[in-house]
Amino acid sequence: MASNVDQATSRFDTLKWLVVVALVAVGVVGNLYFSAESLLYRVLGLVALGIVAALVAWQTDRGQRFARLLKEARVEIRKVVWPTRPELIQTTAIVVVFVLVVALMLWGMDSLIGWLVSGVIG
Repeated sequence: MASNVDQATSRFDTLKWLVVVALVAVGVVGNLYFSAESLLYRVLGLVALGIVAALVAWQTDRGQRFARLLKEARVEIRKVVWPTRPELIQTTAIVVVFVLVVALMLWGMDSLIGWLVSGVIG
């Protein structure tokens, strides 16, 4: 019995995804067809079609899983301890100084190797 419900759900999900693809296609073709119209009207039409397509996609199993993922990501991002402004400035300064030191070392090595090769080659 459960497999029949899963099969029916997946069949409806496929149909819903076809509707989403059709809405996106209508948006693309409509944007090309109405290219002479105002950009504002075309953007509003595309936004409306996008919202409808997103709502239809959200009704599928994958859409529900994606919504759950976004909700869990939001919870996790609230747990992040963001650095204070002085920590951020100090860390950025350390990275910039380190990059400059490494760049100078590489430039020096490149110049030395170039000088040695030009001495050997003549």
